[in-house]
Amino acid sequence: MLENRKILLCVSGGIAVYKAVALVSKLSQAGASVKVIMTRSAQQFVQPLTFQVMSRNDVYTDTFDEKDSSVIAHIDLADWADLIIVAPGTANVIGKLANGIGDDMVTTTLLAATAPIWIAPAMNVHMYDHPAVKRNIQQLHEDGIRFIEPSEGFLACGYVGKGRLEEPEKITELVKGFFALEHKLMGKKVVVTAGPTRERIDPVRFLTNFSSGKMGYAMAGAAAEMGAETILISGPVSLPVPTGVTRIQVESAEDMLAAVEAHFDTANYVIKTAAVADYRPKTVADKKMKKQEGGSTIALERTVDILQYLGEHKKNQVLIGFAAETNDVGQYAKDKLARKNADYIIANDVTEAQAGFESDTNRVTVYGKNDFEQDFEMMSKQQLARQLLQLIIDKEEPHDS
Repeated sequence: MLENRKILLCVSGGIAVYKAVALVSKLSQAGASVKVIMTRSAQQFVQPLTFQVMSRNDVYTDTFDEKDSSVIAHIDLADWADLIIVAPGTANVIGKLANGIGDDMVTTTLLAATAPIWIAPAMNVHMYDHPAVKRNIQQLHEDGIRFIEPSEGFLACGYVGKGRLEEPEKITELVKGFFALEHKLMGKKVVVTAGPTRERIDPVRFLTNFSSGKMGYAMAGAAAEMGAETILISGPVSLPVPTGVTRIQVESAEDMLAAVEAHFDTANYVIKTAAVADYRPKTVADKKMKKQEGGSTIALERTVDILQYLGEHKKNQVLIGFAAETNDVGQYAKDKLARKNADYIIANDVTEAQAGFESDTNRVTVYGKNDFEQDFEMMSKQQLARQLLQLIIDKEEPHDS
């Protein structure tokens, strides 16, 4: 399944290095060409010769040891790879990469890479939970790097908890799945809306909501990974544009509708994750409204319901809506599916810890026509986005053919 795929494995120093040897073996057996870079600390656990034998390729350990004088090794390796995996990913290498430090062969190569980067952390349970490590992981998430979550179990330090490097077999399956999806949306156009909208009250105030845009950006990134022409129509958020995605910045619900309309007719899939304001002020003051004694009332009017509008005007597009609810999630999602003529509604309870606005994880249920319903467990929004798209593509395949 991985025939002709080029995978660069960056090995940093930790007792889990022995699992990285097994990972090279599993990837090679699946047909991949694997090259390995080791940090100095990694070499204290396993000798480079071991990886050389398993990969049948030279092992790189020193930025200044140029094995081929016609190229610069760390640039050449970065350009060569289809996928880069850091396993085990120590707190040290995670911290360096999050802060743009390139002081050895591994980090300089990672900074030069344009291929997708996955990090499989492995460390003590308290290290993994340290605020600095969590902060660095968050930064790398925002930079578009994917994490393979460590599993829970007995650690080499004697603790039991989260921090074990994921098993080589599981990582290999994830790699196979990644490449299997690589061209699933080739030739398709995907339009994603994300983030909140802002409805102006006066030049300095507006109505908005807590949406961070993370789920929508994850959906757009996953669609681009699968080969789609991806248009991301985004409200005001502080997130980097996913690789391969064209972002259109908007502010109000009216702006978002106009941007969606411009791309709707040529879209194959429309994924509406944006939390669009339901109301806007009837009048917008041209000067800052000054506070006054007593209360104040702002008259509101409805904005256009974008999902309903699209449902009324769709032809062959697959229309996917999101529903952020606080109660009776299933009932409201099914009602929304019918009323708005959507093909799927992806619903979640935003009151659940780590599953609401601004979180990096989510737990959802997908509702479709003919009483289709499927639950997804709590996972990172990036991982969830890939699984959601895979589900929808697999169900829509007869429709596309």
